[in-house]
Amino acid sequence: MVKRDYYLNRMIHNMWNGEVKVITGIRRCGKSVLLFELFYEYLLSQGVQEDHIIKIELDQRRYYKFRNPITLCEYIEALVAKQKDEKFYLFIDEVQLTTKVIDRENGGIEVSIYDMLNELKAYKNLDVYVTGSNSKGLSKDIATEFRGRATQIHVFPLSFEEFYSHEGGDERKALDTYMLYGGMPRLLALKDEKDKKDYLISLYSELYVKDIIERNGIEREDILNAILDFLASQISSLTNPANIANALTSMKNEKVNSTIVSNYVRHIIDSFLISMAKRYDVKGKTYFKYPNKYYYTDIGLRNARLNYRQYDPGHMMENIIYNELLRRGYAVDVGVVTDRTGGVNVQKEIDFVVNDADKKTYIQSAFRIDTDKKESAESASLILTKDFFRKIIVRMDIPHNFYDDNGIFHCSLIDLLLGRVEV
Repeated sequence: MVKRDYYLNRMIHNMWNGEVKVITGIRRCGKSVLLFELFYEYLLSQGVQEDHIIKIELDQRRYYKFRNPITLCEYIEALVAKQKDEKFYLFIDEVQLTTKVIDRENGGIEVSIYDMLNELKAYKNLDVYVTGSNSKGLSKDIATEFRGRATQIHVFPLSFEEFYSHEGGDERKALDTYMLYGGMPRLLALKDEKDKKDYLISLYSELYVKDIIERNGIEREDILNAILDFLASQISSLTNPANIANALTSMKNEKVNSTIVSNYVRHIIDSFLISMAKRYDVKGKTYFKYPNKYYYTDIGLRNARLNYRQYDPGHMMENIIYNELLRRGYAVDVGVVTDRTGGVNVQKEIDFVVNDADKKTYIQSAFRIDTDKKESAESASLILTKDFFRKIIVRMDIPHNFYDDNGIFHCSLIDLLLGRVEV
């Protein structure tokens, strides 16, 4: 089993903070294992008794009755109210938000799982943890429904560092494998190349796409699939719903409405399958509405979507860096700086503006820099910022890390992903 210490430490840090701990993330990324195995084992190692850890898995038949929020609440209350001097932990897997029931004993009001969890967390001797199926909506609703009284821990598929801790061996060979198949945990148990590809393709079509369709009542599955194909082929490229709609109109020989595209893209993002990075004017300190960049949460799923036909390591590398920065908890934007040389304003891009409170880092992703012209092009936008924040060019073609004459730090992708370089 892969140790997922980053997430485990976050859970330990937030124990008994008075809030519900909500573990989110794309399906099959390891949320349940994190809670029901890794965190569970940690609690046992700290002397917590097994019968003080209440585990309810709502996707299993023997727990179906607890999908009724009132039944769930009454069951937990009966356990913890009798022993107020004892500490209890509640784990609930696959919370369903669509279930609402009428509480006839209290005026016939409608109650949901959110209402019950908010009630349960009032018990001072109960610490509550839940994982949610994003297909049922446990994502954007958290802050609203828990009224600011929830701690969200977002889980990604395996990072390269987590993947390599299991695989070992030659680092570059491991990275090549990771760039092709990504970090869905189940892959570690599959050794055959065909089995890996079949698993990812099946996961995509049989789970993620169906989830999006069912949750959002998608009527045009063909348009949804066309958007997924387009975004997979355009990772790390600037686009917007109007551009996507125009491309689909041309492909399908029918007018595709940009509003429908915009709605479907939002549903895809809400499912955690894809993330969107906004463009930020570094000097003007404002955001552009469009165009934006889109990245797949897992590069292996992206490759599976294209049936492994489009292997473009430069764009894939940028996608992996973006996911790594998000995983580390940074806020990440696409930077824009204006070059006013010669009286003509030219916008130049910084791949990532990485923010951590008052700390900022600029990062360029460059698969290969083999000419002076290429190096000048990669450095130009960083130099144009004319500030003193750290500037990094991440590369795949250097044997060691170094600073150039402009004070820009050049580092290898492997060193960044394995945590040897601080952002």
